[in-house]
Amino acid sequence: MREVVQNDKSRASCRVSRAPRATAVLAVAVAALAAGCAQGDDRGVRGAAGQQAPKAPPAQAVDGAAKAREARAALAAAAKRWKLDKVPLTAPAPPAKKPEIKAREGFEVDGQESDGLPPVFTTVPTKEKIVFLTIDDGAEKDPAFLTMMSELKIPYTVFLTDEEIKDDYGYFKKMQARGVTLNNHTLSHPYLPGLSYEDQKREICGMQDVMEKHYGKRPVLFRPPYGNYNRDTLRAAKSCGIEYAPIWSEEVYVDHWEYREWDQDLHPGDIVLTHFRGADDWDGTMTDMVRRFLDRITADGYAVARLEDYL
Repeated sequence: MREVVQNDKSRASCRVSRAPRATAVLAVAVAALAAGCAQGDDRGVRGAAGQQAPKAPPAQAVDGAAKAREARAALAAAAKRWKLDKVPLTAPAPPAKKPEIKAREGFEVDGQESDGLPPVFTTVPTKEKIVFLTIDDGAEKDPAFLTMMSELKIPYTVFLTDEEIKDDYGYFKKMQARGVTLNNHTLSHPYLPGLSYEDQKREICGMQDVMEKHYGKRPVLFRPPYGNYNRDTLRAAKSCGIEYAPIWSEEVYVDHWEYREWDQDLHPGDIVLTHFRGADDWDGTMTDMVRRFLDRITADGYAVARLEDYL
């Protein structure tokens, strides 16, 4: 006897007794009966994995892939429009666990750790090929720069001086609306170590007041003008709510780079400095400077990441 088994309830009805019939007739009958049994209950008989009808991907996955293609195409078009050599690389997602930020060796002051003073550092600890673009003072207010950075999706961090921005607070309000963090670079950009503790505190805390009034937030990042500071600077900064005092590893101009390290090269996690300057001060514009910056780091396999995501 030969039988096709689905389950206990249908077993009896799915039996085919051997009978003195022609082999061809028997084969047809068995095939027909097996098909009938399979249709009656499909829990026991399944097709091979390769015979399953392909399932369409979820609509969300299709939409996500389409949006990703559109974003890549838009970025490529923007790179061409701004005359970049290559499309800028995209930074990896920031780490779930932030790196520990300490004062760079040799950049500490007395009481650095015991007093919990803001660390001065030039590089963020990471193995990723990323750098951080930071821009100081606010003297040049080029609308094309805002457009370029938005179209290219380049993150950056700014450190503002009141004397340079008070003629157009609105320009930096537009910048803030694009997701840029606005930070403290003092009221008047003095050489801080030459001032008393109280005068340094007035410069730093006074700028905190300006930032809160015009931009709704008191920053936690502060950059001392010229990268110069002493213990009083960091004490005053801490009293004003500052947590970090990043300076820089490299500085980029419209026509050249300058390096802090002996090897004159980029390193993972480096902080790059530039300034808000235009043709009156440079042989070019802010957009020319950005082009030089992006062409260099992209050629070296680096992407630009957002500094605040690592602090």
